[in-house]
Amino acid sequence: MVPEIEPELLTILQADRLTIYHRSKDDKEIVSHFQSGPGMREIRVPLTPTSVAGYCALSQRALILHDVYDKLELKKIHEDLTFDSSFDLKSGYRTRSMMVLPIKYGDIMLGVMQVLNRIDGGIFTNEDLERAHDVAGIMGKKFRYELGGTTHPYEQLVKSNKISAEQLQELEQQAAASNQTVSSLLVNEKNIAIAEIGASLEMYYQVPFMPYLPEVEPPAELFKNLNEAYLRNQCWIPIEGDRQNAVILIDDPSDSNRIMEIQSVLGAQNLEFRVSTTEEILKYLGIGLQTAEDPAALDDLMGKLAEEVEETDDAKDALGDEASENEATIIQLVNRLLSDAHACGASDIHIEPGKRQTPSVVRVRVDGVCRKMFDIPATHIRAVVARIKVMSSLDISERRKPQDGKCMLKIKGQVVEMRVATVPTVNGESVVLRILASAGALPIDKLNLSKSTLQRTVDLVVRPHGVFLVVGPTGSGKTTTLHAILGHINTPERKIWTAEDPVEITQPGLQQVQVIPKIGFTFAAALRSFLRADPDVILIGEMRDQETASIGIEASLTGHLVFSTLHTNSAPETITRLLDLGIEPVNFADALLGVLAQRLVRTLCPDCKEEYVPDEEEFSKIAHAYDENIFSELEVKRESVTLAKAVGCEKCGGSGYKGRTGIHELLIASEELRRAIVIGASVEEIKKIAMTEGMRTLFQDGIGKLLKGQIDMQQLRRVVAE
Repeated sequence: MVPEIEPELLTILQADRLTIYHRSKDDKEIVSHFQSGPGMREIRVPLTPTSVAGYCALSQRALILHDVYDKLELKKIHEDLTFDSSFDLKSGYRTRSMMVLPIKYGDIMLGVMQVLNRIDGGIFTNEDLERAHDVAGIMGKKFRYELGGTTHPYEQLVKSNKISAEQLQELEQQAAASNQTVSSLLVNEKNIAIAEIGASLEMYYQVPFMPYLPEVEPPAELFKNLNEAYLRNQCWIPIEGDRQNAVILIDDPSDSNRIMEIQSVLGAQNLEFRVSTTEEILKYLGIGLQTAEDPAALDDLMGKLAEEVEETDDAKDALGDEASENEATIIQLVNRLLSDAHACGASDIHIEPGKRQTPSVVRVRVDGVCRKMFDIPATHIRAVVARIKVMSSLDISERRKPQDGKCMLKIKGQVVEMRVATVPTVNGESVVLRILASAGALPIDKLNLSKSTLQRTVDLVVRPHGVFLVVGPTGSGKTTTLHAILGHINTPERKIWTAEDPVEITQPGLQQVQVIPKIGFTFAAALRSFLRADPDVILIGEMRDQETASIGIEASLTGHLVFSTLHTNSAPETITRLLDLGIEPVNFADALLGVLAQRLVRTLCPDCKEEYVPDEEEFSKIAHAYDENIFSELEVKRESVTLAKAVGCEKCGGSGYKGRTGIHELLIASEELRRAIVIGASVEEIKKIAMTEGMRTLFQDGIGKLLKGQIDMQQLRRVVAE
């Protein structure tokens, strides 16, 4: 591509040889031109995982190969990956180490850069790869300029005056809010022809556009083991070809994760891509497919697994790795499992292995309670676990140690992130997936704080400096509360830094950081860096140790407002827990603003809950549980009290409960309480002072919500003791 500067590039890359490929216009191959005698020759490499350059183009992954002749090293990357040694055999040149990386502009893959043999005879390092990324970035800009590409899928429509930039931005916001696609709004509201939309997509993605053509019938062979629900959810369809060479119609050809999944599902050696809109792709989904409604899709997959189990002759072999994580049925099953769990509002997914040939159980936690979804045959549990490991970039060969990772999945146009933990048990590996919140911050008045707690919390968090803590067990909504508070004080006048693990909720105006303890970037390290970055407000995800807590308190004493969390059972207990960590009592007492403890309680289903008037005995028990001496502060008249109880309906799955709400207790650091901290008062003494000054316990706050008909006593007692 650039022979005149190749020597300089090789010097920068500390390499012996360099090959540059560009993507062909028909998107079938990547092509490299090189001098051979008096003329030019070319190398054409198909987009396939069987070659190093082809795999890089397909997966858009950068690789360092220590030894290209090491078949085991290649197999660890992809089971079909090989090194073509024909050039070495013809020329006498010996390739050893190699770097290969995609040449991209933004998300669009435009070519591949292949770098051979470090000049000192060693292997390439991560520092070398960083330099290569810089070079590839420059080449990406050059390729993009030469191709005349755009920087946005619909930029060409703006350039051709079909729509203004402001109108396009409004449509994008409307699409996000109404769960529609931008392309459908361009057609229906702006009357822009699909051909013009396609031309804009083609210029951005640099692959041919293909609309819905009634005369084109997708080949039935490619639909084996595929169902309509899966293809509709993933928004792609095989449109031409066979198991060796397939043409794929997709809404985003830059999505490397989906491309690699397509390759695994179809098993095709060569893939070509065409781009289209979601609506045009969906028009094809009635052709060559049996209709399958969403609710039956999971049953269909389980039926396929059952058929595969019946076909297994040797049960012993079946309990090994007879089923592969790359089988189409396994991939679809895992995607369907994650999609259905997300749709039902699950916070966690548990995959629990059974003993020997006993089926494994899949359970989901919805509104804080686990319930069973279905069983997975023992013959396929290893493949399911391996598939989740692949999605999470975990080691599929390691089954003896716990592993942690993350995976992301696109579900109905929404990117959903999940934390993954595997734990070896006596029956095999157990997997737990935590579905991370992806919504924005709640307004603070939507937290269901009591009127007095809300007002006092707002008064505390607008102060210029001090420490405010939100405490409770895992899954009690601490992150949601903290982000609601930050949203309340997030103004252009304040610089807000957050260190979180993980970052679940994002807000404009906040500088949010993901800590990575494995590389030494801990909460304490993040906090130190924030203090050099001119902060007004700092959020530290958790005060896990003495170092983090001490730095946070010092930061508050030097004029910063600091928020954090702790895993404690109550607000008073938080104070003694921090003192037990070794915090200096005087500094802590000076810095503390308040502690908000909370839990989440299942709420009664609004569609089926049944109201009733409690009898005298039940009312007296409620008043006694709250504290008869102060019960009058709730301003409840006996004759007008109405409670509610669970019934069960279709909308709540027959449980009688739907959703959860918070119960809270707020401890405020008064002068008397600060003196108690300094002298080392006990938890009971601190609680007594706080109660005298207006704190109400979690249970008392729950009584208030019970009297409003939001919850019942059974669920309140399930999460907190009287």
